[in-house]
Amino acid sequence: MPTVSVKRDLLFHALGRTYTDEEFDELCFEFGLELDEITSEKDIISREQGDTKAEGASDVILYKIDVPANRYDLLCLEGLVRGLQVFKMEAPRYRRVSPASSEPQRLVITEETTAVRPHAVAAVLRNITFTQERYDSFIELQEKLHQNVCRKRTLVAIGTHDLDTISGPFTYTAKPPGDIRFKPLNQAKEYTAQELMSLYKTDSHLRHYLHIIEDEAVYPVIYDSNGIVLSMPPIINGDHSKISLNTKNVFIECTATDLTKAKIVLDMMVTMFCEYCEEKETLSADFINRKVGISESTEHIAQLLTKMCLRSEVMSDGEQIEVEIPPTRSDVIHACDIMEDAAMAYGFNNIPRTTPRTYTIANQLPLNKLSELLRQDLAAAGFTEALTFALCSQEDIADKLLKNISETRACRISNPKTAEFQVARTTLLSGLLKTVAANRKMPLPLRLFEISDVVLKDESKDVGARNNRRLCAVYYNKSPGFEVIHGLMDRVMQLLEIKPGQGNGYHIQAADADFGHQLNDSTFFPGRCAEIFACGKSIGRLGVLHPDVINRFELTMPCSALDIDIEHFL
Repeated sequence: MPTVSVKRDLLFHALGRTYTDEEFDELCFEFGLELDEITSEKDIISREQGDTKAEGASDVILYKIDVPANRYDLLCLEGLVRGLQVFKMEAPRYRRVSPASSEPQRLVITEETTAVRPHAVAAVLRNITFTQERYDSFIELQEKLHQNVCRKRTLVAIGTHDLDTISGPFTYTAKPPGDIRFKPLNQAKEYTAQELMSLYKTDSHLRHYLHIIEDEAVYPVIYDSNGIVLSMPPIINGDHSKISLNTKNVFIECTATDLTKAKIVLDMMVTMFCEYCEEKETLSADFINRKVGISESTEHIAQLLTKMCLRSEVMSDGEQIEVEIPPTRSDVIHACDIMEDAAMAYGFNNIPRTTPRTYTIANQLPLNKLSELLRQDLAAAGFTEALTFALCSQEDIADKLLKNISETRACRISNPKTAEFQVARTTLLSGLLKTVAANRKMPLPLRLFEISDVVLKDESKDVGARNNRRLCAVYYNKSPGFEVIHGLMDRVMQLLEIKPGQGNGYHIQAADADFGHQLNDSTFFPGRCAEIFACGKSIGRLGVLHPDVINRFELTMPCSALDIDIEHFL
């Protein structure tokens, strides 16, 4: 959940009254929020950097409030105040206002943008009066939205400009980096786009966004009618149109790869500081009463929804409720979301407890039940269970196992945070070997197993991939211990009531890498690998690992392994 830090006294001033910490905590709980921490800038610095660094820092009390991830309208002081005030009073109405003395501004989008960032929306905030606190909140809201719904500017990038320093209509286009030249925000001279990308590679803030467009043939750019560059999204704004405390009219542009998210972000930016527009939804009081488990009149339910920023009126039939959904409530996408707000306003603690009208008996998924039973018996056989990460590096599932990454059917993470989490694992073996390496000082032998899912590309699935439940075990000792792993396989088959033999039974067959079997490769020592068949199908392999594999996992002793697909036995 996102956390919003607000100054307590400023918050109370905006709310029009003061609260004790306990009273405000209760108010947050009623509204569906959580007062996470009461602190100050000095306390935070003291905790993180020591008392010496904290000298001279502010003692102003800060409230850190956890807000739901889908409530983008609560990411700033203005949104929090509006939500809490409406909860106690009346919902605001939003409408679009046309400029009194001129035509509405236009943003023209050219075809060139389709190659890099195809969507853009814009709006104007007129006659704004910024104080330092409002200005700081305005900037902080942009940053909160960038980190939240904008997904660190990959989906949406926000640009804000002083409208009185530029003139429309505005043009959103895309050009080669060498053709874009302007003076970026807070810089003293002009740079080309190529020079800016080099300049910002060492910038602690902007370097995290360069990857979004740096490999593209053209970069997005916004000009005014005089050819002045407003911004090069999603990297930096131009210095010419920067806003300040003296700005009266703000031009807001949102460029995006996702048009829906762009509209949500623009609505948040506008409605936190002015009035805009509305939507309507109709639903019945009976629907809310049945879903929540209460019995309230249509009029009372309309009042409850109005407390939650959803202005509501009872329609002429006395049963239906017309609900106005403001643009600040982008989280409302279905009647169930309105029902949830009605329950919140009613008070979850006030909903009467009732016995369910229908009785059902829950059952484990057969695959999970089989997995649990096998875990117990493998532990009884002397093996220790390990739980390893579902994400790993490409090296772990390819190079270290002497495989080619293109043959692993691995699902890659598009923008991994670290080299350790680049792909979803396609085998449990690498995780177990890393666990052995981390515990190699423990007494030998080491017997480890894991029963978990791997992820494999599968074009027949709607998401392009599928989970596959597998059993993997390793034996690490001064001798390979192939007979130990073989015995474990026999025990698993005994538990599954699969008898040795061809046909409906199970058997193993020698398999070398050059035989071309799908489940066999150079991970295993030549001549020491066997493919496992059950009921006529190949379900896995067992054998002694190749010395190069052992060395690449920083191990020094021989190791044997078992890897089978247990979904086959359901």
